[in-house]
Amino acid sequence: MAGWQGTERPTLDAGNCLIFAGNHGITARGISAFPADVTAQMVANFTHGGAAINQLCDTAGLTLSVTPLMLDTPTADFSAGPAMSHDDVLVAFQAGMDAIPETCDYLVFGEMGIGNTTSAAALCAALFGGHGADWAGRGTGLDDAALAAKAAIIDEALIRHGRIFDSPQALLAAYGGRELAAIAGGVLAARARRIPVMLDGYICCAAAACLTLLDTAALEHCQISHLSAEQAHGRLSDALGKTPLLSLNMRLGEASGGAVATLLVRAALATHNGMASFAEAGVSGG
Repeated sequence: MAGWQGTERPTLDAGNCLIFAGNHGITARGISAFPADVTAQMVANFTHGGAAINQLCDTAGLTLSVTPLMLDTPTADFSAGPAMSHDDVLVAFQAGMDAIPETCDYLVFGEMGIGNTTSAAALCAALFGGHGADWAGRGTGLDDAALAAKAAIIDEALIRHGRIFDSPQALLAAYGGRELAAIAGGVLAARARRIPVMLDGYICCAAAACLTLLDTAALEHCQISHLSAEQAHGRLSDALGKTPLLSLNMRLGEASGGAVATLLVRAALATHNGMASFAEAGVSGG
């Protein structure tokens, strides 16, 4: 944080947690144990203060902001065609950029979107190679048969769209979701503003990973908060060259891991900024 904030004594005085929500047409293929209606229901719960992330943000001292993105208009089924148009991606990308407050010294990103683990897995397969089975996880609780079907659907999409893309926007148009594009836009804007970023789990990391098409060092301002219970998150973390701070078998999403990891950041900052050196404390050297 010191390097990105450009100070010997970094601060976390204006920390924000940004959650983006979107719906996915791929859910029509039966890749989720929950219906798409749950996305809007969870957004309402965030707004009313009743979700886990509301309590965690209060505890971690983060200001929570939730941005629903056209929940009544899901993306298209990306196994049959592109998930979004280029313009759709740009609108969502800009929404992520615009969501960052003017006063902000630290960001946590999170998401809500039934079906978005499938989109995340497809993005990872396109970026880093492998098959659907290498990247697909159980998401909201799929059984073995549904998990195998999910992996096969991703393989169908890889055949249709391929793996060669010249920009994050093109990749997101093929496989992504509005909330994933918004996260990518927000992470990019945070880098331009030198704001340190804490990524939540598998889905957030997959969204941010799209930016490596611009620059392999695009995520140097980011830290992964925790190792998700999604089976491919460790593989994705390795591909990004990052080590998650926590491993608590979490899989809730909604920025929950990022908020918990923020407590570690606060502890580290308090120690860094407040601890005396041996000389300052009058401790004799060895």
